[in-house]
Amino acid sequence: MTSHPALGAAKTAVITGAASGIGLAAAKRFASFGMNVVLSDLPGAGLTRAAAEVGRVSGAGAVLSIPTDVADFRAVQALKSDVYERFTAVDVLMNNAGVGGGGGAFAEIELWRRVLDTNLWGVIHGIQAFTSTMAAQATPSLIINTGSKQGITTPPGDTAYNVSKAGVKVATEGLQHELRNRPGCQVTAHLLVPGFTFTGLTGRPEKPAGAWTADQVVDELLRGIEAGKFYIICPDNDVSSDMDRKRMRWAADDVIYNRPPLSRWHPDYADEFARHMESGD
Repeated sequence: MTSHPALGAAKTAVITGAASGIGLAAAKRFASFGMNVVLSDLPGAGLTRAAAEVGRVSGAGAVLSIPTDVADFRAVQALKSDVYERFTAVDVLMNNAGVGGGGGAFAEIELWRRVLDTNLWGVIHGIQAFTSTMAAQATPSLIINTGSKQGITTPPGDTAYNVSKAGVKVATEGLQHELRNRPGCQVTAHLLVPGFTFTGLTGRPEKPAGAWTADQVVDELLRGIEAGKFYIICPDNDVSSDMDRKRMRWAADDVIYNRPPLSRWHPDYADEFARHMESGD
């Protein structure tokens, strides 16, 4: 368990996308600390089951499930009002809700809107609804936004998803900058960047050997918070932290050296990229 003061008995965590995957794993872990946990997700049996699972965690505080569509700002504002009506403070806000399947540049516009409304606007709505009140509490608090490596290296295949997660990265960076420059503010923002993780978004019935479990991602999240990290970038069973750093450096160098965009996947740069990955840099 981390020693961060926001994580402990009688503290309160609000998690969106909490019915499964990383959100549910985080909810169970926070409950094991004796925290009150508010699970938010779309209405349905999944949210009901998740709340029951979290409620069975030994030592859990109060457990609430509040159906919410994070794409709807008024719904997120209502979530915030409901939480503060029950609890005096929100110590952890985890903007985690996410969907995939947006597609490439020419995919149907409604697919793009679905992904951006949930993945990006859902995070912005959480920031807008909760942050000022959390800052006014004048207590150490955490805002954790779930991003993706696809928002940093932007591989071809699902441009809409990449755009949504790149937006989460930029929004969270800007949020942390503003928080650290607000006098007396004790809220910190953190960008959680999972690697290949076995969740519902994986689209597979069994965990691939290369994937981490959601619990492993939460372990890495807690280690990152303990260390005071903003970027909490998770490896997995196939991709090491060193590989991540090299891939991210290559992506940034596309801009610096004016290479073709996504040159990692450009045949003219295949050999150079391979040498880069094998180098000791």
